[in-house]
Amino acid sequence: MNWYLTVLKKYAVFSGRARRREFWTFSLINFLIIVALAVVGGMLDFNSLFGIYELAVLIPMIAVSCRRLHDIGKSGWFQLIPVANLIFFFMEGTKGDNKYGPDPKAAGEIKAS
Repeated sequence: MNWYLTVLKKYAVFSGRARRREFWTFSLINFLIIVALAVVGGMLDFNSLFGIYELAVLIPMIAVSCRRLHDIGKSGWFQLIPVANLIFFFMEGTKGDNKYGPDPKAAGEIKAS
């Protein structure tokens, strides 16, 4: 849940890098919330409930996707290529610093020590 909140705190931050864990945790929790809202919305006959939520997290999803692509050394514009970006999202990030910023894994390991 902490990774989900981290993405929301960086609401429109398109610079920097995001680890796979940050991206995929946000995506999974986002998916589960959408399913729950669709079910609740269907029971209450208010089907746009999940649509409102989806609009609220649209910018954070684009931002974390951009940062995830930066982690592997790609431009955020690769989001526009559906098959390629799906493959890229599964790739391990560049070790060490790249032109988009410091390695978030290395920064996390330093903080944990």
